[in-house]
Amino acid sequence: MGQGSGIGVLDKAVVVLRAAAATPCALSELCERTGLPRATAHRLAVGLESHRLLTRDADGRWRPGPALGELAHGHGDPLLAAAEEILPGLRDLTGESVQLYRRDGSDPTLRVCVAAAEPTSGLRDTVPVGVRVSMAAGSGAKVLAAWSREPSTFGEPVLDEVRRRGWAQSVAEREAGVASVSAPVRAPDGGVVAAVSVSGPVDRIGRRPGPKWADALLAAARRLEDRLRDAG
Repeated sequence: MGQGSGIGVLDKAVVVLRAAAATPCALSELCERTGLPRATAHRLAVGLESHRLLTRDADGRWRPGPALGELAHGHGDPLLAAAEEILPGLRDLTGESVQLYRRDGSDPTLRVCVAAAEPTSGLRDTVPVGVRVSMAAGSGAKVLAAWSREPSTFGEPVLDEVRRRGWAQSVAEREAGVASVSAPVRAPDGGVVAAVSVSGPVDRIGRRPGPKWADALLAAARRLEDRLRDAG
């Protein structure tokens, strides 16, 4: 389980929460990932679910719950507060799933979905808030890598192109059948602090989603940046 707090039940609950945050998982998968006995894993997952820190999808798999995002908002993060207002508008404009990603502060090989807005119906690319995904694939990863000093698996020509265009696109990189386009969100000092993304099925969003949605994404990114500037 790695280094813990010394409070057994707390450490086990965090292990369960992190396991479900990696990808949605059923009880058997949860036991495999955590090494916990079935009864213990189930009891902790149900307890976390009761506090809305975990929730279950239509297949009964646990995934991060809405309370995680609510707790982040409660700490006065101006970017997340702005995302709560701006991401739904981008979702309604595009008809596709919208996410906001930051780099994982404890693991530079990962990024974290810190906010999301999903269409109410139809096929969608659901990325729950709190889920950590690789920095080695996807348009959001390219954007975060392009303006970062951290080492990247993307070649410099790829990152140069992202910086030149001001946005990135990907097709079936993070997940088969999914395409996405992302744009950087900058802090008042000019540093890139997040990537805002639109993603959806390749059959609907196309194999070149950038030209289709880049302008809308860049406009949403500017609105997020305006809120950050006003909050500062």
